[in-house]
Amino acid sequence: MADPTEDVNTEYEPEETEMSFLDHLEELRWRIVKAVLGLLAGVIVCGIFSDWIVNQVVLRPSQIVNPPLKLINTIPYGQITFYMMVVIVGGLILSSPWIIFQLWRFVEPGLKPKERKYISSIVVYTTLCFLLGVAFAYFVMLPYMLGFFAAFGTAGITNMISIDEYMSFVIQLVLLSGLIFELPMVSYFLARFGIMTPAFMRHYRRHAIVVIMIIAAIVTPTTDPVTMTIFALPMLVLYEVSIWIASVAKRKRDEA
Repeated sequence: MADPTEDVNTEYEPEETEMSFLDHLEELRWRIVKAVLGLLAGVIVCGIFSDWIVNQVVLRPSQIVNPPLKLINTIPYGQITFYMMVVIVGGLILSSPWIIFQLWRFVEPGLKPKERKYISSIVVYTTLCFLLGVAFAYFVMLPYMLGFFAAFGTAGITNMISIDEYMSFVIQLVLLSGLIFELPMVSYFLARFGIMTPAFMRHYRRHAIVVIMIIAAIVTPTTDPVTMTIFALPMLVLYEVSIWIASVAKRKRDEA
């Protein structure tokens, strides 16, 4: 007599267990702890190489412009604060892949089983977009802006910039550029969850161009159209890439 269990398909997907609110809080707590530990590791590494980072990375853009910018310290603990900011921001950038990975691992339970296998690729692309934004700000935007600031002014005024103001300017510019370059990834997930569609982005393309030009006008030190276009061009390209990525995400959503 045949065994009735032979016809049962032994290949099955594990059942999804719904997490409670407390489980989500516990998961969030551990992800934050792991992210902070990764940040501390990055800070320690940057602390070891702090002199090289300060002289060859942070201060170098201010010295290669013509004329070189004169940076001054106006408070007794100013240079200590400056070194601490450099080490913390450097540690944040260095540990950004690990922090982004912890963020996506927290989001992972809310994804479908087929979507979870793409977590590694998502982490790679998210990190790449952020680091590309940081690199664009550091190698393109920062030297141009500092060169304009150094050359601008009258003969009777010497540009002497406080070291904390200089560091604040660099941090804002670098991190803002890194976040702007995340636009394709944000568009992907908004389209994947049905919040935004490619048709919506195409319909409001002109509005987006106006917003991008306004941002470029605020960020750039000059008001001539050539300079504004140079800084707005990457954002325009990112917007068009985001439309294409949103189309891919919508197609996958429709197929699912």
